[in-house]
Amino acid sequence: MIAVAGGTGVVGTYVVDEVRRRGHQARVVSRSHGVDLATGAGLDSALQGADAVIDVSNVSTNSGRKAVAFFEAATGNLLAAGERAGIRHHVALSIVGIDRVDLPYYRGKVRQEDLVEAGRVPWTIVRATQFHEFPGQLIDRSPRPLALAPAMLSRPVAASEVAAVLVDAALGEPQGRTRDVAGPDQLLMSDLVRRVLAKRGERRLVVPLPLPGRMGRAVRAGGLLPQGEAVVGTQTWDDWLDRSA
Repeated sequence: MIAVAGGTGVVGTYVVDEVRRRGHQARVVSRSHGVDLATGAGLDSALQGADAVIDVSNVSTNSGRKAVAFFEAATGNLLAAGERAGIRHHVALSIVGIDRVDLPYYRGKVRQEDLVEAGRVPWTIVRATQFHEFPGQLIDRSPRPLALAPAMLSRPVAASEVAAVLVDAALGEPQGRTRDVAGPDQLLMSDLVRRVLAKRGERRLVVPLPLPGRMGRAVRAGGLLPQGEAVVGTQTWDDWLDRSA
């Protein structure tokens, strides 16, 4: 059995479906299923009988302090409960470039990786680029009538394909850090936001936001793109947009 922390989120639902599609049992670990990662409530029973954990949990915040606090608590609780339950393999989803681009949210992901690497449960960390859904999420978070988009290049990837990589990892042996996972096309985020708006039939002013200082220089230098050989998905962003509702 594979426990999926954050199994009701965008990528988590794909992970749960992929585990079951392959004939394995998936157990969703989320608040809606009676488990609070931040406090550890319900974790011991949720991991009972599990062989592996896939952690795709997340927090919506632009605050570095809140991101660090969440991932420190959630990852620490998950690792401790995993050790008590005899988990064979802990797989964590992370983000390409978190150690090169000092976005506040990324500080939480760096803390998560540090805890996983220092933990006693054998582990694999899979870093992925932004999902195809990311431009739409930026629009949803922007104050009308604006649509704010960071001035950045991305290689958006299908969440379903990242889910397949995570399940592959969980069913195999712990690998430490694996190759980054990215989509096949390199695209400008503000262009993607414009195209999602057109698809939705929404009229908003797209505002590309250049990131300041060292953070901006790192992004312009390709800090959010894979370095070296990567696992490349097959679904293009255009194909995903055409198929999306």
